[in-house]
Amino acid sequence: MNATRSAAAIALAGMLVFLATGIAAQCLRPDLDWVRVPNSFYLIGPWGGMVRTGYYAMAFALALFGASAYSALMPAARSGAPLLLFVVAGAALALTVLATTDTPGRPPTLHGYVHGMAAQTAFLCTATAMLLQAWRWRGDPHWRRWFRSAFAYAALCFVLLWVQAFWRTLPRGLSQKMLILLILGWLIAAAWRLLRSPHYDGTDA
Repeated sequence: MNATRSAAAIALAGMLVFLATGIAAQCLRPDLDWVRVPNSFYLIGPWGGMVRTGYYAMAFALALFGASAYSALMPAARSGAPLLLFVVAGAALALTVLATTDTPGRPPTLHGYVHGMAAQTAFLCTATAMLLQAWRWRGDPHWRRWFRSAFAYAALCFVLLWVQAFWRTLPRGLSQKMLILLILGWLIAAAWRLLRSPHYDGTDA
């Protein structure tokens, strides 16, 4: 297995760890209303260590996925922008773990503000990186046939991100979790395709 596929395999594993710990947390924390409570609250309290592990795995996965997706393309189709955004998204996601969220009934804190900004950065950078990465696939013959569906899916996630941000009456927990699942679906499918599809081998023009 070459370096590109190795990175994609590790990224896929990290995404699945994040998904598994997230689902497990919903079952193990019946004290939290999953429809109304955002994911940030699962990082603290019982089983918080498990959820934090999932977040760190996903943060690492985003950076590795960006590197794998970059190296898989022909040089003419490559762009550093999605790679950079995936790395920033991963760093921001890790920061959401390090900076504890504010809890109801307590005054706002600096670490709560940092947590909120980091979470928003992670969402925005990931969704934007998905769009840009899908757009670059149109320039590579191995990936061109997947471009339209990948770009449309990424565009849907991008639009829903802004709907979730501005439609404040939506149940925060449910809307956030659905958006995360949609984004994960795109990333997992793309990582799997990176494992299965031909990659640039240095011989193409």
